[in-house]
Amino acid sequence: MFYRRVAVTRRGTCASTLNLECRSSSCAPGASIMLTLLHGCGRSLLSARTHQNFRKSYYSAQMAKRVAVVLAGCGVYDGSEIHEASAVLVHLSRGGATVQMFAPNIEQMHVVNHLKGEPAEEKRNVLVESARLARGNIQDLSKLSVKDHDAVIFPGGFGAAKNLCTWAVQGKDCSVNGEVKAALQAFHGEGKPIGLCCISPVLAAKVFPGCEVTVGIEKDERYPDTSDTAAAINQLGCKHVSKSVTESHVDGKNKLVTTCAFMCNAPIHEIFDGIGSMVQGVLKLA
Repeated sequence: MFYRRVAVTRRGTCASTLNLECRSSSCAPGASIMLTLLHGCGRSLLSARTHQNFRKSYYSAQMAKRVAVVLAGCGVYDGSEIHEASAVLVHLSRGGATVQMFAPNIEQMHVVNHLKGEPAEEKRNVLVESARLARGNIQDLSKLSVKDHDAVIFPGGFGAAKNLCTWAVQGKDCSVNGEVKAALQAFHGEGKPIGLCCISPVLAAKVFPGCEVTVGIEKDERYPDTSDTAAAINQLGCKHVSKSVTESHVDGKNKLVTTCAFMCNAPIHEIFDGIGSMVQGVLKLA
């Protein structure tokens, strides 16, 4: 990291204010910093605590990770699982990351009446529905550029298996949406971490042969769908690693961080804890 000197102003013999513009590629666009250099004073104009807070704020801003979050609609049965998506955003916020959400501009596989748990005779758009979760601040997945982000995360929900790929109807023989596959390959190719939870780790299993992921604990009644999903993942030549709902698994070679989330019949706070572990793992690798 280096800086270009912009301006210097002096105020008597007590202090000089030095404006420095960040010239590092790791800085956010237009990032700059003003450093107040105090010298020759009988008493410092800044307290030690103020100085420490300034440094902490500056370095936190410089280290903030830029994370893309890819949604698949809105609602557990035909889109992104709302609690999982919220947990991802909460933990990214707590980790000081900046977030931009994306979704493919495609029609949903189908629409499910969440009150009845039955398909409804209507059509909905994945990007439009995802905007509900994103409070309108979302972009078409086609605009996702790996150079603008340090990591990408895919929350779960049936939308990941219905709209981002066809796993819900074809299992291990499914196909992955072209834009989703391109995004996964781009981040993987740049050595940038990818986080996936619930059923979305199957995306990695389809795109990255030999990778390691978790969708929970096999042969455990709290994880009713894990055994079948894990078997399919293994059949793809990947390795399923059993992890509890509050844990995540890190595939260091491929920079994949996965957790099972609602693949487990667990209290919501345990889901949040597991996703927190996943997010922390992603941010550490970013």
